[in-house]
Amino acid sequence: MTEPGLDRHAWESEWQTLEDSIRANATDALGELDRLVARMLEESGYDLTDPVVREGEEREVVAEYLAAHDIVEAAERGSEELSPGDVAAAINGYRAVSEHLVATRAVADAGLDTADSA
Repeated sequence: MTEPGLDRHAWESEWQTLEDSIRANATDALGELDRLVARMLEESGYDLTDPVVREGEEREVVAEYLAAHDIVEAAERGSEELSPGDVAAAINGYRAVSEHLVATRAVADAGLDTADSA
């Protein structure tokens, strides 16, 4: 059995660690943010390769991640068209997905705590 709050705490800790990287060089931090948020989505049960997930109930979450991911791929290719606004949009997208997943996990963990004490 998984300890309630463990994933959420690890995610929040990793995000906090990346905040310094974002401030130092936002473009360079994108790859790490992408990997963290992709892992968070996977650990939350999202299959980003499944077209049904992309059209499912939480398609906004997946769409937000995929839009940020596209910017990361452009940055990794060294795209000349990438602007500071694009980098900021990707970071804000990852932040939104992360906050949603942390909040969702907090609700799920609260449900586990209640079920365990019953």
